[in-house]
Amino acid sequence: MNKEKIYIFDTTLRDGAQTEGVDFSVEDKNKIAKILSNIGVDYIEGGWPGANPVDNEFFDKSPNLGNSKFTAFGMTKKNGVSADNDPNLSPLMNADCKTVCVVGKTWDFHVKTALGIKNEDNLKNIKETAKHFVKNNKEFLFDAEHFFDGYKNNPNYALDCLKQAYDEGARWVVLCDTNGGTLPNEVGEIINSVTKVIPGKNLGIHAHNDTENAVSNSLTAVLAGARQIQGTINGLGERCGNANLMSIIPTLFLKKTFSDKFDLNINKKKLSSLTECSRFLDEVLNKKPNKSMAYVGGSAFSHKGGLHVSAVKKDPKTYEHIDPKEVGNHRNIIVSNQAGRSNIISRLENYGIKIDSKDTNVQKILNEVKEREFTGYSYDGADASFELLANKLLGKLPEYLKVKNYNVNVKKDNELKTTAEVTFIIDGKEIHCQGEGNGPVNALDNAIRSNFKKVEKYYKYFSDLKLLDYKVRILNTGTGATTRVSIESTDKTGKSWFTIGVSQNIIEASFKALIDSLEYKLFKEKAPANIHEK
Repeated sequence: MNKEKIYIFDTTLRDGAQTEGVDFSVEDKNKIAKILSNIGVDYIEGGWPGANPVDNEFFDKSPNLGNSKFTAFGMTKKNGVSADNDPNLSPLMNADCKTVCVVGKTWDFHVKTALGIKNEDNLKNIKETAKHFVKNNKEFLFDAEHFFDGYKNNPNYALDCLKQAYDEGARWVVLCDTNGGTLPNEVGEIINSVTKVIPGKNLGIHAHNDTENAVSNSLTAVLAGARQIQGTINGLGERCGNANLMSIIPTLFLKKTFSDKFDLNINKKKLSSLTECSRFLDEVLNKKPNKSMAYVGGSAFSHKGGLHVSAVKKDPKTYEHIDPKEVGNHRNIIVSNQAGRSNIISRLENYGIKIDSKDTNVQKILNEVKEREFTGYSYDGADASFELLANKLLGKLPEYLKVKNYNVNVKKDNELKTTAEVTFIIDGKEIHCQGEGNGPVNALDNAIRSNFKKVEKYYKYFSDLKLLDYKVRILNTGTGATTRVSIESTDKTGKSWFTIGVSQNIIEASFKALIDSLEYKLFKEKAPANIHEK
């Protein structure tokens, strides 16, 4: 049976740039476009030439995107001006790309209130814009803005707008759920009607996520007849975002409802690049990844309950709808006070530690975890602290940083000043560290790392260490409240790890988490142990 093709159109660099707090540089755009072309998406929308200096520079020299089609975005010509003379269309025509996507109004309410023109004038503008690009050998896509709202209000007019573009040679007519308010059942019904006017092989869907249905709406559109899906990496986009291609692409490949009927131009082997692609965008944006994201999130294949872990070990399909490796992700066994022996064994196996299920150390570690969590620790997300704890209880953790004492002082005269002092005993010698910072943790971190030049065998391991995040949680109320501190760290590998500290004193909790971070770095680098005096 011949399968129909589904085409993927990525609009991260344009729609994604409308996200609050996102501001792509030309270098950012080139990096993101490259990773998208590596995956093999059909279209990469680069932005709006003529709209801003960054997009102008980006389109001045088309990036090498392999088989992916570099696409320029714009809007239909202005009323009363010919397409040939419209200054907004000229940058699109001159852009170093062969594909153009133009947005136009299809909701008669907006034609009147936003454009302030007659319905007939809007139809003419769509028609002449499409004709202009097609005659100049540009592949033309028409984004039908607010189409679903327009269709509900005046279906005949909304369809007429589509036909103006299609009849003039538009390769794709894309139905946009611009405010994200349309539900899957509505999408299916409306697209079924549209396919009676525009062939499905020329229809696309552009869904926003304001009702958390962008992925559902996109997949429903395919089942109803559409053959192109527009979306972004990680669902990036204005307000609640766009359809998330990191969920859509693997669903099309791995779920029989779609894989039995449809095919993609993307090589299936590239599926394993999706998690890397998702994390890469977060890295570019200096944004913490969404652990709960389907398929590619850090928690997508995490298991916490003891019964769940036992079942997963016997048959992963019990709680995993796909093999995590298919999308470049991995299984994560969470250790917590809900854990059983299976959790401990699975986590140890992840660290390369083989241990018999009847070994008394398994119960020893489990009991320690539960006792610590009773006092406020939580190893759900503190993977590095748990690995250190487990290896210590197994007698596999060398001593690195033996702390004799430390002091933190916060003083304010004309300005706030924080200083820290730490004394370590390393190789039988006292090492005094001092530093300043914009807070207790920063001062402690600076004191330790800036002074470790005195300890050459450890200093080199800290040269690429960075603290990414610091979080404090108050576990109970009152003056004697218990504080839990979590620190996220990373190094040149790009992988991050999490450590934890708990105390009634926030500085003590912070210091514990910080020391764990430093010791984990030394442990994973196989640094030499601290040598005790004889």
